[in-house]
Amino acid sequence: MKQCIRLRGISDEIKGKVWEHDSVLRAGRLASLEIVLDDSSVSRKHAELRYAPPQGWVVRDLDSTNGTYINGVRVAGSEKSVHARDIVQFGKVALVIELSEIAPPPSEPSPPQILVEAAANSSWEDAIQDLIFDRNRCLRPGEQLIALLRAGHHLVHMENEEDLLHQVLEDAVHVLDAQRGAIVLAEGPDEKLKVRALAGGHGEVASGRFHYSQKIAQRCFTQAESILCTSVGDDPELAAAQSIADGQMSSVLCVLLRTARRKLGLLHLDRSYWQKPFTEDDLHLADALAANVSAGIECAALLKRQRQLFKDTITVLAQAVDLRDEYTGGHTKRVKKYALMLGAQLGLAAYDLELLDTGTPLHDIGKIGIKDAILSKPGKLTPAEFEEMKSHTIKGETIVSLIPDLDPKIRPIVRSHHERWDGNGYPDGLAGEAIPLLARIVAVVDAFDAMTSNRPYHPDKKGKSFEAAFAELEKQSGRQFDPQCVAAFLAIQSQVVDEMRKDHPTAPAAAALSNHRGRESA
Repeated sequence: MKQCIRLRGISDEIKGKVWEHDSVLRAGRLASLEIVLDDSSVSRKHAELRYAPPQGWVVRDLDSTNGTYINGVRVAGSEKSVHARDIVQFGKVALVIELSEIAPPPSEPSPPQILVEAAANSSWEDAIQDLIFDRNRCLRPGEQLIALLRAGHHLVHMENEEDLLHQVLEDAVHVLDAQRGAIVLAEGPDEKLKVRALAGGHGEVASGRFHYSQKIAQRCFTQAESILCTSVGDDPELAAAQSIADGQMSSVLCVLLRTARRKLGLLHLDRSYWQKPFTEDDLHLADALAANVSAGIECAALLKRQRQLFKDTITVLAQAVDLRDEYTGGHTKRVKKYALMLGAQLGLAAYDLELLDTGTPLHDIGKIGIKDAILSKPGKLTPAEFEEMKSHTIKGETIVSLIPDLDPKIRPIVRSHHERWDGNGYPDGLAGEAIPLLARIVAVVDAFDAMTSNRPYHPDKKGKSFEAAFAELEKQSGRQFDPQCVAAFLAIQSQVVDEMRKDHPTAPAAAALSNHRGRESA
């Protein structure tokens, strides 16, 4: 049989005061807690007492400064059972515990798992009809219409899925005056719910460990209906939930993101104790907003998957070079990683980093057109053979130009990554800033990885040490390499070395730059 707990104050300042509950009591200085103790020895969120079958009532200290005590013994660990006539002390404030049995009426049905004030399970088509009119068929207020129009604008003008989710969420938090918002999408074959975007109200960053209620979210997604919980504190199960307590959630809107084809996830909004609870009108506005943006979210996710598939295809194509040239085994993967690190250090825009991500693995794709006798020849190449080797830049550009979905701005990475800052490179003899920046970046990281690699066709020549390779880059700054790129790469050398040791553990310590470039610039 369940017990109700009653705490009676025995310290002078609270003597005679009584607090009772059948599920949970939280003590501290915050006004939102059930037991508010205005004492300097009490922390803002000090401790929690909750009913935990089968052991009964337990107390848990919430990392308070001055501790929680039962009968003079400090509560240590996760939680401690309490009994009738125990003295509980929060800091210097003491209370006595009284327990009483609760006998529910035998005919009374079990309470629902979650107290839902209202639910909306309209179809996607019906929810779309609510874009202009509210549930009473009245024209929506101007601010609500602007929010819905802004959401539509995001769908048309944003291709990046992450940006789309954040902009949609920020609009929802603003128009519905929420203290916090989250977009949670179902991912993978098991449709596991995962947070994809977070936002705080009034321009603030979403704070705290918990950003949404998993119980409410799972109910919304499983039952495929949008729900409103106006007072989560009245629900015993939700009131005891860590996410509700830590997030100071008093009222919650959880609306289903869905298209006519499938469920995508949910939009979760909450208000705190000092805000008015959400209304049923808020529920239908949020539901209409969710229906309006869901098609765009689905398309953005499909586009993201299509781009990833395209990148995977590019990677497989680039790996064909690794299979032909034993030296380049893993080279393209490492060069891509270092290029992205260098690009980020240089402060490149997201678009240019995307070009590096796609184009760097293709920088040596033209070697597919080089004869095996030259590509794997032991010893030094003849002048004629070296001219053939240099043609891999032009051959590579021809190959990538035949890929219709590949951004034309990737071609200079393939063609120009062997140009030199002093103009003595190939194939076009470009100099300085006439060399495209992305090609200059790849030139630095390509040379660095080559310098630190062993060469199977030169068994007597081992790769340079990390320190020697960085020193060679610095020496060639302003001659072979862009000085700005070299300086930025040197600034992140500790990060680069860490990555090299993960992906390139055999990189040892010898050879000169002229040797490392033996196949491409001798």
